[in-house]
Amino acid sequence: MSEARRTGPALVVGAAALDVVLVVAFAVIGRSSHAEVLDVAGIWGTAWPFLAGLVLGWLAAGAWRHPLVIWPTAVVIWASTLVLGMLIRFAAGGDVVLAFAIVAALTLALFLLGWRGIALLARRLRRARRAAAGTAGVA
Repeated sequence: MSEARRTGPALVVGAAALDVVLVVAFAVIGRSSHAEVLDVAGIWGTAWPFLAGLVLGWLAAGAWRHPLVIWPTAVVIWASTLVLGMLIRFAAGGDVVLAFAIVAALTLALFLLGWRGIALLARRLRRARRAAAGTAGVA
């Protein structure tokens, strides 16, 4: 059975929650690296444009159907989080400089694509172990 057919509510909720945590972590890391205050209001002020982009990316990708798939699901989520997050940040009066956009692109790619790649690799390794265990007794 393929990964896509084994998507249940727990996986969808877990994937969405992890994406939110990672986008908030991106905001915390960014604020921390610039010695900005790490209070709830400051973190929210940095994170909300990217969280909005994340939600729109989940909707655009239909990510609840296949939350672990890298292409196109995770790529759409990442691109939406980045591009829409930057546009919303700019529209709300925030700075968007090239260096920030590059760092954001790389960090969000690592976070939003990376955990999915690790999860898919772990699934494949588990399947391979089960398949090997199932054929080990066959002569």
